[in-house]
Amino acid sequence: MKDICKIIVLSTILISFGKGQCDEGEVDLWGECYSINIISLDLTDSGLTGEIPHEIGDLTNLTSLVLRYNELTGPIPPEIGDLTQLRSLDLRFNDLSGPVPPELWSLDSLTQLRIQKNQFTGSIPPEIGNLTGLTHLYLYGNQFTGPIPSEIGDLTNVVKLHINNNQFAGLIPETIC
Repeated sequence: MKDICKIIVLSTILISFGKGQCDEGEVDLWGECYSINIISLDLTDSGLTGEIPHEIGDLTNLTSLVLRYNELTGPIPPEIGDLTQLRSLDLRFNDLSGPVPPELWSLDSLTQLRIQKNQFTGSIPPEIGNLTGLTHLYLYGNQFTGPIPSEIGDLTNVVKLHINNNQFAGLIPETIC
């Protein structure tokens, strides 16, 4: 794995360890290993465990971050907000938990946000309306509570909206009916 660190001009890393093939799935090398020049990081189904490291925020040129189908736990680190170029964030089918950090709702370059099938809690804030470039929003299968914010109606580019299987309360806002 350390040999990857020697590749300076690499712009995309697609790694597939396969389940059971990675001796140390614990996520701990990202900040010191992956070049800040990386624009796409896809670690789908790589047997990763542990928390997403705070060093993820050092990869400031990322436009796509895919960590789906792993066993990641804990919260999304607030440093996710440092990824201002990010267009696609796919964290689905992990065991991530806690509230979504407010920094995520300021990533106005996002077009796809897929955080379904985790254990996220708390409410969806009105700041979700800042993500006006979103075309795909998948929040289903979490433990979100509170009302569905009417600002979701400000996301006029959304063609796929999946927010079911949460613990929302109240009426569906007229802005999304």
